[in-house]
Amino acid sequence: MKKILLVFGTRPEAIKMCPLVIELKQRENFDVVVCVSGQHKEMLQEVLNVFGVTPNYNLAIMKENQDLFDITINILGRIRMILSQEKPDIVLVHGDTTTAFATALACFYMKIPIGHVEAGLRTYDMDAPYPEEMNRQFISLVAKYNFVPTERARQNLLSEKKNPASIFVTGNTVIDAMKTTIEKQYFNPVLEWVGENRLILLTAHRRENIGNPMQNIFRAIKRITVENPNVRVIYPIHMNPTVRKICSEILKDNSQVKIIEPLNVVDFHNMMAQSYLIVTDSGGIQEEAPALGKPVIVCRDTTERPEGVEAGTLLLAGTKEESIYCAINKLLHDEKEYVKMSHAVNPYGDGHACRKIADVLEG
Repeated sequence: MKKILLVFGTRPEAIKMCPLVIELKQRENFDVVVCVSGQHKEMLQEVLNVFGVTPNYNLAIMKENQDLFDITINILGRIRMILSQEKPDIVLVHGDTTTAFATALACFYMKIPIGHVEAGLRTYDMDAPYPEEMNRQFISLVAKYNFVPTERARQNLLSEKKNPASIFVTGNTVIDAMKTTIEKQYFNPVLEWVGENRLILLTAHRRENIGNPMQNIFRAIKRITVENPNVRVIYPIHMNPTVRKICSEILKDNSQVKIIEPLNVVDFHNMMAQSYLIVTDSGGIQEEAPALGKPVIVCRDTTERPEGVEAGTLLLAGTKEESIYCAINKLLHDEKEYVKMSHAVNPYGDGHACRKIADVLEG
C-alpha cells in the first residue's frame, strides 16, 4: 500500500485538494494522510467542513501579522517531525502558496518524492504574482510528478527541460470541486438586495495590487455604478486591514455596492453562478467562473492562466482605472461581446482531474 501525504494550508488550496483527498481515500491501494498548515485558519476550516475532510495533522502556524518569513520558518520547523514519523511514499502539494513551497523544500531536504498538483503555471515575472511565481518554479525543480491543468502548462514545463514522463495533463481539480458546491436551488438574502439588477461580483486582495492598483479597481467600480443605476456590486472583502481601509475610502458610501464579509466556498461558488460578470484579481476564480459561463475581467497586468484569455473566457484588463472601467463597461453594453465570452469553452478540464491524478499515482 502506498502512503500519500497531502499538505495544504489556504482556502483556495483546500477547495482544490479536498476533492482529491476524497478520491484517493476511495482507492484501496492508498493510505491517505492529510496535514494542514493553518496558513489560513477560519477560511480553511469552513472548506474542510463543506467537503467533510478531517486532517490528521494541523501545524497551526497562523498568527497575527504573520509574514512570509514566519510562514516558511514555522512550516519547515513543524513538518519535519511529521515527515519523519509518517515516512510517506509521496507528498502532494498544490499550486504556489508558501505552504506548498516550504513543504516541497522540506521534502527535498529529506529526499521524499513530491507530486505537484496544478503544476506548470507561469508568468515568468518574479514580482507578479509575488511570491507565488518563485514558489511554483521552485516546486517544479524538485517535483517527481507534475499534474498540469492544461496543455499550455505542460508546454511551459517542457520548455524548462522537465522530464516529459513526469508531466500529466489532468485538468484542474477546482472543476471537480464545483460538482459538490453548486446548488440548483440556491438562496442568499443578499440576492434580494440585488433584485432584478445585474450583479457584478468583485474580489480584490492581491499583495502586489495593494496601493494604486487597488485604488484604481475601486474607482473604476465607482464610476460604473454612477453611470449604470441598474448594476449592483457585491464585494466579499478580504480580511487584510489595508485592503479594507482602501475600500472604505472609495466605496463605503456607495448605495449600489454591498461590502460583506468573506463567503464560504458554497456561497461564493453559487454567488458566482448568480452573477452577470466577475471582476477579480484572483487566480482561482479565473478557472471557476468560466465553468459557470460567467465572463471574468482580470485586474492584473499578467496572468499565469493565459489559456482563459486565448479561449475568450477572460479579459485581462490591467490595473489602470480607465482600462478596468472600459472592460466592465463594454461587457455591460455590448451584448455580442458578452455572449461570446459567456459561451466560450472552459479550457480547465472536464471535472475528472482527481480521478486522473489518482490513476497516475496508482499506476
